[in-house]
Amino acid sequence: MHYSFSIPIPHSPIYKKALEIFTLSKSISQFLVYDLSGLDEEGKEHPDIYFTGDIVQKSISLFPEIINAEQKTFSEEKQKHAASVAHLSKMLYKNCERLEYSVPKGKEFLRLLRKEIRGFRKMQHHWALTL
Repeated sequence: MHYSFSIPIPHSPIYKKALEIFTLSKSISQFLVYDLSGLDEEGKEHPDIYFTGDIVQKSISLFPEIINAEQKTFSEEKQKHAASVAHLSKMLYKNCERLEYSVPKGKEFLRLLRKEIRGFRKMQHHWALTL
């Protein structure tokens, strides 16, 4: 027997925007890790290297929360997941700010990501009102 499963991919604008942010976050993280992965003179790693992974983790965490908010039946459950999306996007934005102040290269990419996150947050606010 052969089983085939298909996972429906949401086509909502907020999901698509989250996908763009994830793709951008992943690319920026890969770019920055190279610069931040070296050890300093004392043999210590750069303290902000973990923020590169955090931006990827926070951006990928948006997907299940968006899906849950859109698929739940009760308004309270929808709003709980929408609040989680808002919190994740806020933390993602803050991590980008921290990285922007600590990296010598890639600031323009982080500014672009922060701009995309600002647009996402506006979209998220309107989306949460429609749930």
